[in-house]
Amino acid sequence: MRLLPLLTALLVAAALYGIVIERDRLLNFARDIAPSALSGEAPAAPEETAAEAAPEPEAQPEAETEGAVKVMARASTAQEIDAQVLLRGETEAARMVEVMAETTGRVISDPLRKGAFVEAGEALCVLDPGTREVSLAEAEASLADARSRVPEAEARIPEAEARVAEAEAALEEANINANAANRLSESGFASDTRVAATTAGVRSAEAAVSSARAGLESARAGVESTKAAIESAEAAVARAEDELAKTTIKAPFAGLLESDTAELGALMQSGGMGGAPCATILQLDPIKLVGFVPETEVGRIEVGAPAGARLTEGGEIAGRVTFVSRSADPVTRTFRVEVTADNAGLAISAGQTAEIVIEAEGEPAHLLPQSALTLNDEGQIGVRTVTEERTALFLPVEILRDTARGIFVGGLPDEVDVILLGQEYVTDGVPVAPSYEEILQ
Repeated sequence: MRLLPLLTALLVAAALYGIVIERDRLLNFARDIAPSALSGEAPAAPEETAAEAAPEPEAQPEAETEGAVKVMARASTAQEIDAQVLLRGETEAARMVEVMAETTGRVISDPLRKGAFVEAGEALCVLDPGTREVSLAEAEASLADARSRVPEAEARIPEAEARVAEAEAALEEANINANAANRLSESGFASDTRVAATTAGVRSAEAAVSSARAGLESARAGVESTKAAIESAEAAVARAEDELAKTTIKAPFAGLLESDTAELGALMQSGGMGGAPCATILQLDPIKLVGFVPETEVGRIEVGAPAGARLTEGGEIAGRVTFVSRSADPVTRTFRVEVTADNAGLAISAGQTAEIVIEAEGEPAHLLPQSALTLNDEGQIGVRTVTEERTALFLPVEILRDTARGIFVGGLPDEVDVILLGQEYVTDGVPVAPSYEEILQ
């Protein structure tokens, strides 16, 4: 009972072997016996057989590609595209600061609640001035007193100058008398007593001149002292005014309050003494987009380059590159890149995840379907191409951009025949028989 299935299996196997393995011989055998041999007609003459067996001109390419692997290919020409650098990053506030107190005091103002928008210079916390106003009034009084002494000190200078002139005139008169007495004494008409008296008069006049000049210098020093007292009083007034101004803590720039301001009655201390902040302010307009680019791509990014971002909730924003770090992160070996964008409506908050796209210098690229990509034995991504000798050749590529129509790749010649179907069944040097697909790029 088992003989019949075995014979059937053998016959099927023999038929499959003939059809698959010996297909060419089977077709030749069929041409030899049909149809003249089956109808009993005489075999054709050798000339007729040769004429009928001669291949037509259209069949010549098929003979040339015998043994080649049939593939689908595309003649691709490179086109110039605007290259882009894609980053993953997040939004950051342009500025964020904790506003601290610069003096000690208790808060006497009602608090502002977080989320409120404040303008630059707006009061956030007002402290009890205490005796600061009294100190300011005292400093202003001292300044007024110092300024009132200026006319008196300046009036002493002309008086001192007059005394100097008077003493110099007396000295000149004493010199004249002394000279006259000396000449008369030489002629015997004046006594030695008179000569000595005139000489003493000269010495006294010289002393008077020195005293007058010292008085003049003292008067001038009094003016300078008065001016110094004025400057000291002005400095005291400035200190008192500054200390009083510190009791009103103001917003350094326009922005949003990230926290409530200090509560009424809270004790504020200067920042250097570990005091709590008055408030935390964020500036969100403009807003920064921060990403980190690998060292292989940082050379393609320039300050001022147009950039855009797509946020996680679907919003989009455009701006320009304002900063590219010159120092890589020691752990990740990436470089910080900042993009500044307008956020007039404050719709974008700090800390949102964003997909950042930065425009780079244009470069030639080929538009290919993703299915054309393959890997070589080393794991490189690329495409298989058709050479002039009709053989397959692997070329590595760099993926530049992914679009709905396909992907743009670089690293290929300007004109190249890319295998789209069948690239997985050939290796470098294998003959191929390409059929070409024409497309519009």
